[in-house]
Amino acid sequence: MRLPMALFIMIWSIMLTLDARAQPMSIEQIAPGIYLHSGKQEDAFPYNRGDIANLGFIVGKSGVAVIDTGGSPFLGDQLKQAIRSVTDLPIKYVINTHVHPDHILGDSAFTDQDAVFVGSARLPGAMQGRGPFYLNRLPQNVGPDDAKGAAIVLPTQVVDGETSLDLGDRTIVLKSWPTAHTDNDLTVWDPATKTLWASDLLFVNRIPVLDGNLSGWLSDLDGLAAIPASQVVPGHGPLVTEWPAGLADQRRYLTILRDEVRAVIARHGTMEQAMDGVGQGEKGKWLLFGLYNRRNVSAAFAELEWE
Repeated sequence: MRLPMALFIMIWSIMLTLDARAQPMSIEQIAPGIYLHSGKQEDAFPYNRGDIANLGFIVGKSGVAVIDTGGSPFLGDQLKQAIRSVTDLPIKYVINTHVHPDHILGDSAFTDQDAVFVGSARLPGAMQGRGPFYLNRLPQNVGPDDAKGAAIVLPTQVVDGETSLDLGDRTIVLKSWPTAHTDNDLTVWDPATKTLWASDLLFVNRIPVLDGNLSGWLSDLDGLAAIPASQVVPGHGPLVTEWPAGLADQRRYLTILRDEVRAVIARHGTMEQAMDGVGQGEKGKWLLFGLYNRRNVSAAFAELEWE
């Protein structure tokens, strides 16, 4: 007897989820004391547990700094276990690079660590404004089991400009940026290994998502390019080892987005016309293009219409 297709898909999804829950989080040491977990190049669904963002941690002589905690308490707990598979040193800092849920909703797994939660000076307001919506949608996005215990954890230390954190014989530099991907973007720079955690200021292979200011993002790319990194961890996508050449694809897309939207506005076109046509030459060059390009065009049009 053949199962109905809908039932087969449901059973298949449950089996994938159960299998994923049984697996430890994969981590890779990309430099001495620098550990990376690579998220899937997908949108968040229960079958992938919302495991779509790059996460990681840095180990010093006296403690650990976590960089983003994932899209659910389950992922946060998996990340904590991965840390404990490497070191028993205290987790001193939990750094949130920006407000998006795939990066912060694992925070609650670390509230038992006596850690300092760190983010941009604009992160608390963004968390308070968006947090209730994120928490309400989480069971649908990652499944009710993985969403249990989710909470918005406000930073107890904020960064306005640059600040340094001491991990013991290892000092990392945090920098908040002018509005770009969001209005609360933060990067982490490890001078010892020349590793830059760019988070969602850089997307690789997956289409960038505009939730801040397009002109500001293009400007911030110049600042990122000036950092003498030997490797860069994007928010989504594989590790970049050619820098600043690794910015080229994203710069091209954002520039096309800006220039083509401006052209539509100049000929008195509508937002709908822009959404139908802008960026279509980039189709096939980016994962999730169909999900996000129209949204990006809409955000860019609203911004550039009044410049």
